[in-house]
Amino acid sequence: MTATAIPPSPSPSPELRAKRRRSALRTAAFMSPWLIGFGVFFAYPLLSTVYFSFTKYDGFRPPVFNGLDNWTYVFSDYPMFWPAMGNTLWLVLVMVACRVVFGLGTGLLITKIKLGTGIFRTLFYLPYLAPPVAATLAFVFLLNPGTGPVNTLLDSVGLPTPGWFTDADWSKPALTALAVWGVGDLMVIFMAALLDVPREQYEAAELDGAGALQRFRHITLPNISPIILFAVVTGVIQAMQYYTQPLVAGKVAAGVIGGSGQQFEPGYPDKSTLTLPQVIYNAGFQRFDYGTACVVALVLFALSMAFTALLMRRRGGLIEAGD
Repeated sequence: MTATAIPPSPSPSPELRAKRRRSALRTAAFMSPWLIGFGVFFAYPLLSTVYFSFTKYDGFRPPVFNGLDNWTYVFSDYPMFWPAMGNTLWLVLVMVACRVVFGLGTGLLITKIKLGTGIFRTLFYLPYLAPPVAATLAFVFLLNPGTGPVNTLLDSVGLPTPGWFTDADWSKPALTALAVWGVGDLMVIFMAALLDVPREQYEAAELDGAGALQRFRHITLPNISPIILFAVVTGVIQAMQYYTQPLVAGKVAAGVIGGSGQQFEPGYPDKSTLTLPQVIYNAGFQRFDYGTACVVALVLFALSMAFTALLMRRRGGLIEAGD
C-alpha cells in the first residue's frame, strides 16, 4: 500500500502577511499602556527585589553579592521575622473570617429590616469611611485599660477588664475588633448580592417546607458564593498588607508620640502587633538593610500568591456545600 504524500500548504501572500502584521501592531498599540504599566510597576520591581535579596545593600553603596546569606539570616537569626509571620497568619485566618461573617450577617440583617433601612445602612457604612489613623486612635482611647469607656463599663458590671493594646494576649483581638468595626464595605457588597438572589427560589423552598437555615444553606450560599470568594481573597490580600493600624496602635499604647527622626521598634507589646509589612519597613528604611527587607518582601509575596491560588482552586467548595 503506497502512502500518499501530503502537499505542503501554500505560503501566505504578501498582502496577507502585511495585513497580519498591521493587526499585530494595532493589538500591541492597544495593549501598550498595560504592558508598560506591568513592566514598570510590577515586573521590574519584582525582579529588582529578587536581585537585591541576594546582595548586601544599604541604599548608598553599590550592592555586593552575598549568596544566600540574607535568606539564612531571615529564617534563622532575624528576631522579628517569625513573630511577624505568626501575627500575620493569625490576622489572615481570624480577622478575615470575622470580617466576612460579620459583613454577611450585617447584610442579611439590613435586607430583612422593613423600616429605616437607609439609616441603618448609613450607620454601618460610616465607620469604613474613617481614616485608618483616626479610627485606630479612637479605638486605643476607647480600649484604654485604665480610663477607657469600654473597660469602665465592663468593670461596672463585674466583668474582667483586659489590657487590650497594652496586653500581648489581647492586642490582636483588639485589632480584629477594629477591623470588624469598619466592615461597611463588605456589608454593602453582600447586600447587593443578597438582593440579587431570585425571590422565586425562596418561595419554592418555602412551599416545599424548607426552614430558614435550609434556605440559607441551599439557596443563599450557592447564589452568593462568588461574592464570598471575592471578599475572602481581597480580605487575605489586605491582611497581608496590614501596616498602619498595628503600627499606630503599638506606638500610642507604648506612649510614643511621633516626632522628626524618632526611632520606634514596632510590635508593642512584646511583638504582638508586629506584621510582615512593618518588618519590611523597619529593615529597609530604618536599618537600611535592603537585602533583608527584600527577602521578607518576597516571602510576603509568595504567601499572598499561595493563599490566593488555594482559594481560587477551592472556589467551588461553597457551591458544592450548598447542593
